[in-house]
Amino acid sequence: MALSRRMAVTLPAGPNLEQTIERLAWAEDNGFPDAWFSDSGAPDSITQVAAVAHYTKSIRIGIAVTPVYTRTPAVLAASANVLGQLLPGRFIMGLGSSSQTIMGQWNGIALDMPVTRVRETAEMVRSMLTGEKSAFDGVTLKSRGYRQAPLAKAPPIYIAALRSKMIEMAAEVGDGVIFNLWPKSALPKMMEHVKIGAERAGKNWQDVEIVNRAMVLTTDDKARARNLFRAAFAPYYATPVYNKFLAWSGFTETADTITEGWAEKNREKTTAALSDALIDEIAIIGDEDEVRERIQSDADGGVHTHIVAPMAATPEDVERTFATFTADQFQLK
Repeated sequence: MALSRRMAVTLPAGPNLEQTIERLAWAEDNGFPDAWFSDSGAPDSITQVAAVAHYTKSIRIGIAVTPVYTRTPAVLAASANVLGQLLPGRFIMGLGSSSQTIMGQWNGIALDMPVTRVRETAEMVRSMLTGEKSAFDGVTLKSRGYRQAPLAKAPPIYIAALRSKMIEMAAEVGDGVIFNLWPKSALPKMMEHVKIGAERAGKNWQDVEIVNRAMVLTTDDKARARNLFRAAFAPYYATPVYNKFLAWSGFTETADTITEGWAEKNREKTTAALSDALIDEIAIIGDEDEVRERIQSDADGGVHTHIVAPMAATPEDVERTFATFTADQFQLK
């Protein structure tokens, strides 16, 4: 049975919980089947899911993603147990390694052995959710004697991935794979590694849900939108994890220039490295017809669930962007 294709709003909607509740209610009323939280700082997303769950009726809520370094597997499993009870069949736990900025600078935690750490966390959390007593002696994690009451249906675990090893592991171990900030030309390569990982686990790769957080802006001013993207995401591509991903995607020269500009504290050099053509590969910018066409193209390339994340703009821009994808305006084929 083919996986359904889904549109999603991104959360949180702002620093205040009321903003997120309002966006959730609007999304349900306008036919969005999904809402996905990011999780990097305040307000904490796991806590928010618990806080807003009772305001929803049918929407599926995911986290893309919770860093595996900041919470132990037992804590993650205990949290997922509560969220699975609040949203039976409607909650997805997304796990990932995050970035050097969030781990190292914000939290003082080394981003060591990310593929192994994410894999071991996902395996331990899944085991704990079944009610098994922990007896895990891994390379990066250990746990003995922990047990929690099982759920009738444990929440699925999706894993964020960028390059080959993490993508293959995510498809092998996870129930779904989460992508972010990729150039369009890299999608076929990424999907090949999904196939490799799924087949390694004896899965049909077409049963592995692919979720993508898409940076979108419905606008008539593409130049302004591209500059918004440069300002917001050039620093992302300066971090080692995203810089290596950009090079792996085929943009080695751009990745090198961003690294040089960042080291020189030359913001203009760093941001200018992202050409208009490259931004148009990564971000989804244009009028209603153009952004809908790109989302459909991504779906045709293998993405099942599209998280619409409007780039930092005016409230009117955000409203227009979300309105582009309401159920009465757009349906994925």
